[in-house]
Amino acid sequence: MTKSIWPALALALAALGPAACGDDASVVPAGPAVAATNARLMLPAVAGNPGAVYFDVANGSDRNMVIRAVSVAGASNAMMHTADMQEMSQVMVPPGETVKFEDGKQHVMAVDLADTVKAGGKAEVTVTFVGGDEVKAQADVHAAGDR
Repeated sequence: MTKSIWPALALALAALGPAACGDDASVVPAGPAVAATNARLMLPAVAGNPGAVYFDVANGSDRNMVIRAVSVAGASNAMMHTADMQEMSQVMVPPGETVKFEDGKQHVMAVDLADTVKAGGKAEVTVTFVGGDEVKAQADVHAAGDR
């Protein structure tokens, strides 16, 4: 009894359809309902140490948004941390809520800041969500100890 694999192969390819073409229909743009605001970058007291980045992410959408990465212009790397300096790989932002990255709580460490990042300037912060959506904010750059 010989069965053709063609029907099964056709079904498998049909299921891959949009994803195989790079057009993932499950990705919904964050849109204006999700925003990063109140962004600020605190420079380190000692040159060469990481800076700290704080901001708020408001989710005005009707679905969970999960932050998977943050990048900071002028930094070679950025990492989300808890208050006790444990690295976080994701942060959930439930619908209708605002998650704050703030001093003494969860924050982003900006590593290897360029000499061009100076107090009084701006640094672009990009928040990337699971699925690839992004929101950007212009962070005010502050000297160490400024509030």
